[in-house]
Amino acid sequence: MPGTNLTREEAQQRAKLLTVDSYEIELDLSGAQEGGTYRSVTTVRFRSAEAGAATFIDLVAPSVHEAVLNGKALDVAAVFRDSRIALEHLAAGDNELRVVADCAYTNTGEGLHRFVDPVDQQAYLYTQFEVPDARRVFASFEQPDLKATFQFTVTAPEGWTVISNSPTPAPEDVKDNVWRFAPTPRISTYITALIAGPYHAVHSSYEGKDGQSVPLGIYCRPSLAEFLDADAIFEVTRQGFDWFQEKFAYDYPFAKYDQLFVPEFNAGAMENAGAVTIRDQYVFRSKVTDAAYEVRAETILHELAHMWFGDLVTMEWWNDLWLNESFATYTSIACQAYAEGSKWPHAWTTFANSMKTWAYRQDQLPSTHPIMADIRDLDDVLVNFDGITYAKGASVLKQLVAYVGMDAFFKGVQAYFKAHAFGNTRLSDLLGALEETSGRDLTAWSKAWLETAGINILRPEIETDAQGVITAFGVCQEAPALPAGAKGEPVLRPHRIAIGLYDLRDGLLTRTDRIELDIDGGLTQVPELVGRARPAVVLLNDDDLSYAKVRLDEVSLSNVTAYLGDFTESLPRALCWASAWDMTRDGELATRDYLSLVLSGIGKESDIGVVQSLHRQVKLAIDLYADPAWREQGLATWTEATLEHLRAAAPGSDHQLAWARAFAATARTEGQLTYLSALLDGSAEVEGLVVDTELRWAFLERLVATGVAGEAAIEAELERDATAAGQRHAATARAARPTAEAKAQAWASVVESGDLPNAVQEAVIGGFVQSDQVELLAPYTQKYFAAVKEVWDTRSHEIAQQVAVGLYPSLQVSRATLDATDAWLASAEPNAGQRPLCPRHRTYPGGPPERGPCPAY
Repeated sequence: MPGTNLTREEAQQRAKLLTVDSYEIELDLSGAQEGGTYRSVTTVRFRSAEAGAATFIDLVAPSVHEAVLNGKALDVAAVFRDSRIALEHLAAGDNELRVVADCAYTNTGEGLHRFVDPVDQQAYLYTQFEVPDARRVFASFEQPDLKATFQFTVTAPEGWTVISNSPTPAPEDVKDNVWRFAPTPRISTYITALIAGPYHAVHSSYEGKDGQSVPLGIYCRPSLAEFLDADAIFEVTRQGFDWFQEKFAYDYPFAKYDQLFVPEFNAGAMENAGAVTIRDQYVFRSKVTDAAYEVRAETILHELAHMWFGDLVTMEWWNDLWLNESFATYTSIACQAYAEGSKWPHAWTTFANSMKTWAYRQDQLPSTHPIMADIRDLDDVLVNFDGITYAKGASVLKQLVAYVGMDAFFKGVQAYFKAHAFGNTRLSDLLGALEETSGRDLTAWSKAWLETAGINILRPEIETDAQGVITAFGVCQEAPALPAGAKGEPVLRPHRIAIGLYDLRDGLLTRTDRIELDIDGGLTQVPELVGRARPAVVLLNDDDLSYAKVRLDEVSLSNVTAYLGDFTESLPRALCWASAWDMTRDGELATRDYLSLVLSGIGKESDIGVVQSLHRQVKLAIDLYADPAWREQGLATWTEATLEHLRAAAPGSDHQLAWARAFAATARTEGQLTYLSALLDGSAEVEGLVVDTELRWAFLERLVATGVAGEAAIEAELERDATAAGQRHAATARAARPTAEAKAQAWASVVESGDLPNAVQEAVIGGFVQSDQVELLAPYTQKYFAAVKEVWDTRSHEIAQQVAVGLYPSLQVSRATLDATDAWLASAEPNAGQRPLCPRHRTYPGGPPERGPCPAY
């Protein structure tokens, strides 16, 4: 029984048989304020290559009332099962199908999500269809290569606004509030969209250099309108339009561009054609650091890039999901780094320090896989929104750009868009275009980089004479064995890298020279460096062109340890920080030594994104990697340092805010918690630090988790912040209480009742797992393995994934936990979707900016 799954073979057979022309979709949302179900009427026109052939259309719905094929009513009871409607005896050529169904609103962030704002008690709707959830709203041939036009007609409550892929029309019937949209261009089902409710809107336009004018819209709930910095969002959007249209040489392909900040969104954002949905935590209610604005800008640009790569030209099947996401990630960061007027020219530093470390981590787990994964069915694709697909893929695209040259890369992309506009492609189509423009044969490159798993290590081999002159220089490449359980064999790859030479000048590590070259095989000699004086630091993969772990030679490591905070540029600092973190994870550098290194250099680190990454990494290393006998000492040292830096930071600065949050995350002694309480109630102050709404919750959640504050304080704070965000924070705080009763209540609400909205469930899980409460959480290891399979089998994908990943007993660092995990994997026979979600096989740190929470929170 297929259930809701779809295999690649089924999709290929259906694509050979059918050409889909158009959908007309009528949705009656007039009862949305009350919830429940809504009427969905779909008329789809398609052509069949064979007379008398059989196929099916997809639909997930509580009930189907009618299915009429070519004027003949089908027996619904006979043809509708397993989320499919069987279609037999197709006519050769034109066919028409009409389906009338009742579809259901969801609170899981899948299909048509319904949310009621506690501020105004109004319902707000939005769709989320990637990967296979358009079928939750209308009957569809749910696969990316069956493109068609889509025409929506929507009946909505009075006073609502309705937004879709086509420009928003005036309601045809004011009394009934009927909105009839113009048909879209030919697009895939998963990028269609519908957003409806009494949303607040701000409008503007993009005026292109060639006279092109694109209407722009930004939407959010009225309760967030006072915080919506629309001008800043429009500024980033216009910069993206300018840069992408220049690089792609193809005008924006849709009639308008709306960005909608929507509630309880599982992802960071979604590239619906002309109607991008973005999680509304990106409307910042309180002060955040510049790193949060940078991440938001990358998300905005990522989705804008998808309008061309993904929406205009779309993958044929989900095997090329990685290319869709990696291209958007690479080009969004390149836009930040190179676009005129960008506020984040250091974007590659952020990429190296966050996205790339995520990829390195993911690539060393048993669940690692080739970038171009073998996607056999929908279950496979649902678990491939991971660090390989996004971060490693984007890293390898950056390597490809270095390999073929940026000019040749974008000339190839331009040819690709012109050749395949509004069509579907495979990876070979893009590589063929790049081979034409660059003159490079990419066959071997593609096989080595895209069809194999694992990571290489690059080490310098340097010989010098008595005067310190280099007599031999080589780059050694290693291919470590893949983790136990991973498929494939380790391989050496071709790399395009830069080698940076750094010396101390006026106390600062300054790059004195740089060479760029191709390396391949186990050892590549670099004769250009022979005869030079040995510099203080030799940095392989300078400028972060390739994807590889880098090791420093003994002299360079000594100088980096002494002067890591003294690089004149942020990117080499970030690469050295990343190398130190990687060595810590690999067990080559003890946690206590990593902590010492961070404390010696973090005060000189100017890049706030790097500082915040170091905060997270230090805390993670002490909690999970440190010798248990030393852990309390390490936490004490780190917490004292966070408080010292908080007090010493420039008043009102991003660093001050970041250190305040770091202190709040780890305060532990009676004195520290008393001081945190005083900061919260205002009896103590730090000059320049504004303890605003979000920071108040951060302080309170820590006080609750340590038993200093309780339910009364949570209720009082919720009364101050009676919003959806406040409700989520309150849920986190309640689950964080250090009592057996609180843990039992939180566990029951997530695992046993299973009716929490997605965002609230996420908040409860976040509060439940507290690193200070290892003993209190110990009984839940056995409970986890007893419950997780049923959760996966009975919940939607997003809800089950939250539980499977979020409640895994990762804090129980012991052989017993690993043995319990292995026993579960052996006995429960988890399906393809469950196995890689288990953190024994996968690291899931919240996902990349597009697919995970904003790091500001």
